[in-house]
Formats: sequence, C-alpha cells, structure tokens
Amino acid sequence: MYKIFNIIFFCFIFFYQNVSHSKKLDLLNFNEKNVYNYFSALVLFDSNQYNKSLKFFNSSKKLKESHRSYIKKYLFSLILNGKIDKAINEIKSLENKNFSDFFEAQLLLVLDSIKNNDYKTISLEGLTKHEEEGTFEYIISKGLKEYIYLFKNKKINDELSNEFRNLSLVNQAFQNCYLDNPRTESFFLNLINAEERGYSRYVFFYMNFLLKKQKFSEAKTFYKEINYLNSTLLVSQSKNWLEEKNYNNFKEIFSCQNPNDIVGEFLFLIANLYSSEGFFKESNFYFNLSNYLNSKFTFNSSLLAENYFESKNYNKSKKILNNFSKKNKIYHWYKIKKISEIIKKEKNSQESLNYIKKEFNKIKNPSIKIIYDMANIFKEFEEYELSIKYYSKVLSQLDNKSFIYADILYRRGGSYERLGKEKKSDEDMLMSLEINPDEPYVLNYLAYSWLERNYKINTAIEMLKKAYEQKKNDPYIIDSIGWAYYLIGDYMKAESLLKKAVLIMPRDPIVNDHYGDVLWKLGRRLQAKYFWENVLTFKDTENKMKKEIFLKLLKGPKKT
Repeated sequence: MYKIFNIIFFCFIFFYQNVSHSKKLDLLNFNEKNVYNYFSALVLFDSNQYNKSLKFFNSSKKLKESHRSYIKKYLFSLILNGKIDKAINEIKSLENKNFSDFFEAQLLLVLDSIKNNDYKTISLEGLTKHEEEGTFEYIISKGLKEYIYLFKNKKINDELSNEFRNLSLVNQAFQNCYLDNPRTESFFLNLINAEERGYSRYVFFYMNFLLKKQKFSEAKTFYKEINYLNSTLLVSQSKNWLEEKNYNNFKEIFSCQNPNDIVGEFLFLIANLYSSEGFFKESNFYFNLSNYLNSKFTFNSSLLAENYFESKNYNKSKKILNNFSKKNKIYHWYKIKKISEIIKKEKNSQESLNYIKKEFNKIKNPSIKIIYDMANIFKEFEEYELSIKYYSKVLSQLDNKSFIYADILYRRGGSYERLGKEKKSDEDMLMSLEINPDEPYVLNYLAYSWLERNYKINTAIEMLKKAYEQKKNDPYIIDSIGWAYYLIGDYMKAESLLKKAVLIMPRDPIVNDHYGDVLWKLGRRLQAKYFWENVLTFKDTENKMKKEIFLKLLKGPKKT
C-alpha cells in the first residue's frame, strides 16, 4: 500500500507540474487507477518493455483528452508495437487538436496521406512548424516535402536541396528513378561511389533499376566486381540472387515507381542513422514507420534484430532472426551468426562456438563468404589452428594480387603470431605488405610484434611512423609508436604518445601498463603504480599480465 501511495503521489506531482499544458484538467479522469496505470506505462516504456507498457496506456486512455504528455507517450508506444493505423486514428480522433501539435503526430498524418495516395488534401504546415526542433526532424521534413512535390506534380522541384550531401544524392537517385529519367543510372553510380561505405546498400537499388530495364548482362558484369567478403548483407544477398537468376526477388520487395516504397526507404535510412548514434528506441520507431509503408522489404528487419541485440533484448532479437529462412542463404547465415552471439551473451563462449560449428557442418557446400566468416569466428574464439585452416581455404580461391588477399594474409599472420609461429607470421605479414605496402594496421601489427621480440627495432619504428602518419587518432597505433620510443629510451616522446592512447582507451590493460612503465622511467613512481593497479582491476587483463604487474609493483619494470 505504501508503494502504491508513492506512485500516486509521484504522478500527482507530475500531473500538477504539467497541468499548465492543458486549459482544463478533467478531474473525473484524474483518479488513482488512471494515474497508477499511466505511471506503470511510463516506467515500462522507459525500460523498453513496449508491449507491457501499451496495456497500461490503454487502461489509462481517459487521460487522452486531459493530459497533453499522455498522447505523445501513448503514440510512441503504439508505433513501437507496430500499431501504426491505431496511432493515426488516435490522433485524428483527438478533440483537442493542440494535443497533437508535435512533430511525430504531424508526421503520421502526412504518412497516412502518402499511404492512401492522397496528395490533394495533404498538409505540411504541421511538419514545417516543428522541423527546427532537431537535425533529424529537419532532414525528414525537407525530404518529405521534396517527395510529396514529386508525387503530386510528377516532376522534380527546381529548388531541390543539396545541403545533406549523400542524403541528397539518395533522394535525387530515387526521384529520377521514379520519373524514369535517363540520368537515373548516373545518380545511382555517384551514390555508390561516394566515400562513405554506408551507402554501398544502394548497389541493391541500382541492380533493381537495371533489372527493371532488363539490362541483365550489365547487372551481372557490375556484380562480378563485388566481393562477398567485404560486402553488406543486402548486397551479398543480391549477388547471390543474381548468380541463381532469382531476378523476381528484386522487384518483389521494392519498386522506385511506388511512392510508399520510396518513402519507406527514406524512413529506413533515418532509422539506420538513429541506430548508428545508439538511439535504438528512435531507430525502432522509424523502422516501424518504414515497414508500415513497405512491409515487403522483410530483410530490413535485420536492423530491428541488431537494435534489440544492442539493447540486450535477446528474445525479441531471436524472434526476428527466426524469420530468415534457408531460401535466402546470406540472411540465413547471418541469423546463425547472430544467434551464436546471443548464446555467448546468455550462456557462455563454448556453447556459442558449439552451436555455430554444428550449424556450419550442416552446410554441404559453404560459400567463400561462410568459410571466411568461420575463419574469423575461430580466431575470435582463440581456435587459431582452425582459423588458419579456413583462411588458407579462402586464400586458395582468391587473386593473389588483390587487396582482399593481402587482408586475409594479415589475418592469418595474426593467428600464426598468437600460436608463437613467428616465422610464418612474418611471412604472411610481409607478403601482405608487398601487395599493399601502406596498409597501416599491417604495418602496426608486424612492427609491434618485432618490438616485442626486440627484433629490427629501427625498421619497426620507421614502419610505425608510416602507420601513424595515416592514423594519428588510432589508439593502438599511438600505443605502438609510443612503446617504440620507450624501447629506444626516448621517454618524453613515449610519455606524450602513451598519455594520448590512455585518454582514448582508459580501460585498455596494455596501454595502461605501458603508460605506467614510462611514468616509472620518468621518476613519477606514484603515478606509475596508480596505472599498474588500474590494470589489475580491468576485466580483460590476462593472468600472465597480472603476474607481471605484481612484480612491477614490488620491483619496478624490467630494464630495457
């Protein structure tokens, strides 16, 4: 009873503080049950239990017309539960229209008009009113205005905005595709060739366009240049469809002549941007709006699975993953890998590894992509002999002059190094550098391993300088070159660099250990002990390092 009283008291204060938002509070609706249900809904909503929160929101619906904050939270809860039509109806049925005067409500009304192909009565005033509230709101408002002008007038607005760089390129590509403009292909190619790797997704839409034009040979030629090993999920799956001549799969999930599909993709891009910033609730919100407009694009739900995984909602993540069937090989393999990660989080590493090995062994003729993934997985689980075996299988299928070949030599060389097979590791690393001499991470790895062995110190330093010039903010490379200066006795330079590495990675055991060593050499022994003692508290500190740290705390570091 005391707990209930606290909840009611909290909600009374909450309502009292927000009453100024409403001209009149309906006191008949303001009772213990409604307040309790509303507060429960808020608590569950904030803890990402959207399904449960919706039940409590529904139980306190009488507050809809009397409490301004209620409708916004209720709306979000409906959207996050995939009940978009109901959310739209709730907004339309509000007697007090001021309560729907916020960006998301106005957005829903616009999307409702787009979904129903109603461009005559569509109003953008409400959206425009709130577009300055944030960067995403501004982007969404401007983008939708451009698309609505396009769909309504069947032409591109002469005042088309270019202020969003590659986002503007995306919009231009789809607008030209919608009009079947001859320049569409060049817009897609400009987008695909943009510097930011995140836009490689649009290879799929370019292929969709080519296949619609029945340019099959051109599509196949383009896809020959795409490597499974460094492609996104959607692009890899598209390549697989093309190889197996499943051309219909492209048009079944997207058409640039369909306004709903285009706006759905635009909103999916917004969902992706939110996810990349770690705003998973907002990402899920925009994903569900995207899915509302184009539910055919089921592969987009991989974003939802990732969001739930990052939010530690593993059951929901698995539920989505289980929708990916064997029919689509790339997404099915993605499902297996992600479930393996979930098992590792929920149980332990060994069960995770056992699961993925079992699933891998069921595959009769695994693709080079799957073999490559298994090599990386075995390396992650410290099964270095197996990782070498599978890296070698991948290498046997690649052009030995390609950059991807160089990358896999680097990965295999790392496995050899972890097994203490220094000669084989050096051979792989040096061969990798013959193909790609300036690769900073290979330079760093090989040089640091030489420093650890007190081998070719001067050459290693030159290699690290080369790597550092390219990656001045990479903490691992900063640590390596700082440690190199430590080994040759230049403690001032070493301290400056290692301090920078610690600031970037304050909980890395090796970086803290190195910084402690250089502080000791500079006579700052109390500070040195502070950083060594920190290393003992870190979760990732290996037992071997802990023993070395205990000795340092007693005697100081070994003489170099």
